[in-house]
Amino acid sequence: MSNKKGLFALSPLFVFIIIYLVGSLIAGDFYKIPLTVAFLIASIYAIAISEGATLVGRIQHFTRGASTSNLILMLWIFVMAGAFAASAKEMGSIDSTVNLTLSLLPGNMILAGLFIAACFISISIGTSVGTIVALTPIAAGLASSTGANTALLTAVVVGGAFFGDNLSFISDTTIVATQTQHCRMSDKFRVNLYLTLPAAILILMVYIFMGANIQSPAEVPEVEYVKVLPYLVVLVSAAFGMNVMAVLTLGLLMTGIIGMCTGAYDIFGWFGSMGKGITGMGELIIITMMAGGLLEIIRINGGIDYIISQLTRHVSGKRGAELSIAALVSLVNACTANNTVAILTVGEISKDIGDRFGLDNRKCASILDTFSCCMQGLLPYGAQVLMAAGLAMVNPIEIIPYLYYPMTLGIIALMSIVLRYPKKYS
Repeated sequence: MSNKKGLFALSPLFVFIIIYLVGSLIAGDFYKIPLTVAFLIASIYAIAISEGATLVGRIQHFTRGASTSNLILMLWIFVMAGAFAASAKEMGSIDSTVNLTLSLLPGNMILAGLFIAACFISISIGTSVGTIVALTPIAAGLASSTGANTALLTAVVVGGAFFGDNLSFISDTTIVATQTQHCRMSDKFRVNLYLTLPAAILILMVYIFMGANIQSPAEVPEVEYVKVLPYLVVLVSAAFGMNVMAVLTLGLLMTGIIGMCTGAYDIFGWFGSMGKGITGMGELIIITMMAGGLLEIIRINGGIDYIISQLTRHVSGKRGAELSIAALVSLVNACTANNTVAILTVGEISKDIGDRFGLDNRKCASILDTFSCCMQGLLPYGAQVLMAAGLAMVNPIEIIPYLYYPMTLGIIALMSIVLRYPKKYS
């Protein structure tokens, strides 16, 4: 594919970036241009420039990308998360959980405690989404009670969520990375520890330092322990690996039962709160569907194939081969906004590169998983950041500067390639 055609295939992504990011910077306000509008314009442009099909056919391609099974499952999670978060807030569950946290943790340990909790839950359940659903409302409540930055506390949860997404044995990215590179999960886990542990320890120290100025309220209201149960059940069941949809259903039922028993609302009030929560996720659902359609058009037009061919044509030496694998999965992830799909897309190509240059399969699997998680964690249009922003009611762009863990992990992973670390696997 020629450079001109390849860049043309990627142009819808450039249009989105220019309209939203550049436009917002010029306006000096990231709320001036709604994400939905930026995606709408980029989507219309993508359909207009797409070749090889009638207008109806191009629209069908877009629709197929906006309705894949993985994406629809994500939308159902959004719906359930919205319903749970709103009904839990209405019956006082979030306030009680926040009060319990404030009574147990001193103010200067809130950031560190939240990060440790996110790391533990995510490595237990193997998914960043479940962790974000469980902890983001609590993080937003803590920010409100302590006067801390909501975007910062939300970013702490997102960062910790990707710790487990990258490291857990039951994470889909771990499974796909090890399967495509033909290595054992335990071996890839050991390689990843050399990268994730230094990053996590460093960021934990940063959060302890940053949290030094956070003060708990002078008087913490009395904790209504029964209202903490929905979140406690959600956290425990998630930690034991229950399916995220089942976790949210269980939590939703508990908010209804406890809310009606304590007189927080009647059955119609419960239904009303769920409805508000689902409606509040509307923008997030629309953005996710348009992003899926837009990225499918880019794939059909050869944009992803172009990235792969350009990055693999000049590979020479082991260091260059590992860097090309890292760049491949990162760029494809930016174009698909899905780390599992990105690994699947470039997995076999990465295996070929590894075999050709004598790379360790375990290191290749680690590179694929780590760089895809880092990129996914920094995408303002990625499902995880969008969900966290929706639950915390902040702009996704506001969260990005505080995502210290994905940034630090990415730097350490890059340095591990350049410095041939760990030597045992390099």
